[in-house]
Amino acid sequence: MSDKTKSSGEIGLGASARAFQRAVTGKPRANFMLKLYVSGMTPRSRRAIDNLQKLCKEHLLDGYDLEIIDIYQQPGLAKGAQIVAAPTLVKTSPLPLRRVIGDLSDPARILCVLGVPPALLGRA
Repeated sequence: MSDKTKSSGEIGLGASARAFQRAVTGKPRANFMLKLYVSGMTPRSRRAIDNLQKLCKEHLLDGYDLEIIDIYQQPGLAKGAQIVAAPTLVKTSPLPLRRVIGDLSDPARILCVLGVPPALLGRA
């Protein structure tokens, strides 16, 4: 098959649509968008940050974006997100939206709440 021959799944698609289709089908996992709301650098907040960073590095690899928000420094963001306790982890993508309150010390529970597919758990 030459480089100019189209596969049956790409007939009628523009060049950018083909590239998008290959990128989507070639990506093994969803990109997780995570926000961790903490209250200063208390021991509980520090523990939540450490636990979440370890979990992401071990199980999500490069498939995540993590934003850490200190509710003391940015109270408007906490109010807008309706955060009532800290630390709180919010998964905004992929849907559905999920929230976890606490220091995130139970990785199995956190991965379940995040909806991490079991196939990804063996890749760590």
